[in-house]
Amino acid sequence: MPNRDEKILVVGACGQIGVELTLQLRKIYGEGVVIASDLREEHPLLKGTGPYVSLDIMNKETFHVLVLRYNITQVYLLAAILSATGEKNPTLAWHINMQSLLNVLEVAKEENLAKIYWPSSIAVFGPNSPKDNTPQHTTIEPTTVYGISKFAGERWCEYYFNRYKIDVRSLRYPGLISYKSQPGGGTTDYAIEIFHDALSSRHYTSFLNEDTYLPMMYMPDAIRATIELMEADASKIKVRSSYNIGSMSFSPGDIASEIKKHFPDFTIKYQPDSRQNIADSWPKSIDDSEAKNDWGWKPEFGIERMTEDMLKNLQQ
Repeated sequence: MPNRDEKILVVGACGQIGVELTLQLRKIYGEGVVIASDLREEHPLLKGTGPYVSLDIMNKETFHVLVLRYNITQVYLLAAILSATGEKNPTLAWHINMQSLLNVLEVAKEENLAKIYWPSSIAVFGPNSPKDNTPQHTTIEPTTVYGISKFAGERWCEYYFNRYKIDVRSLRYPGLISYKSQPGGGTTDYAIEIFHDALSSRHYTSFLNEDTYLPMMYMPDAIRATIELMEADASKIKVRSSYNIGSMSFSPGDIASEIKKHFPDFTIKYQPDSRQNIADSWPKSIDDSEAKNDWGWKPEFGIERMTEDMLKNLQQ
């Protein structure tokens, strides 16, 4: 637990991960301790739960001033352009994903911040990485600008740790599924859309093939993993690039079968688009034994429990 003097800044607090992470951090550490920030208008779920500031993380000076004004000691940097969106404007995606991280790392160095969190992704893996049980250390040749920027970011994180002793920590998220916030333009967004469409029309048209297996994680597990990683003693963090983290792997066909258990009249059609090529370059499952061994990671949700929970919450 942070001591009383800790102040946490969440950058990108209105995104898919940011909303739920901010709420959970406030629940654990107190409302006034966690400052939420984003370029966008404050997310409805965050309103009234604690301080909110407008921030363009691309402006290093503004960010630096904010860190000093609020006596920030920890930064969670979640601002990014994701895989599918990034392919529409690769140079912008590279610029935002890289410069935001470098701005945070530089200010962390200048102000001697206690801890930095920055998420990576399974997008760092490419077609030549092993598909099944993809190991922590393996061939990494990403094919999307998102994956390239995440891989470069991992190298920067490790560099700042080794050279400047910045305590920066990272997880390679799989596809994330949540009922609280909308998908953010990623290749695994179908796994959220399918639930909404199942409830509204009992039909979903998938942009990935029926048997496209990808590593997935339910948001409560992702939030818990993030906080557990950040709370772990620094001596336990052996991987300073980014940890593989896993929970479950499934295909659109699998999730459709689970939904049919709840809604027998549910139907699905498959019309793969450009995101299929991205998905085909990614792992089918992840070996996260280093996260388990180093700091005790353990997922709680599988496909059945997650499906049940998603449908229950979306119907409320």
